[in-house]
Amino acid sequence: MFLIITMALLVVAMFVTMIRMIIGPTIWDRLLALNLISAKTILLLTVYGVYKNNIFLLDVAISYGIIGFIGITLLSRFIKRGGRLK
Repeated sequence: MFLIITMALLVVAMFVTMIRMIIGPTIWDRLLALNLISAKTILLLTVYGVYKNNIFLLDVAISYGIIGFIGITLLSRFIKRGGRLK
């Protein structure tokens, strides 16, 4: 029962963060919200994997975490440099 409540709260928190990402005044606020959604997705995958007793989902969560970290790092460097250079 505790894991179901945790998953429901994570989904609600993801929707609240998505609203913050949409109305964020700066690009850095939106990037931070995207990173937070990525972290909550990893948590949701992990909790669901424990709930279903499926070890494969934990591997997927680790892979998603690595890809999310690399993606956020590349996006922040791209934004910091001012976008595409022609």
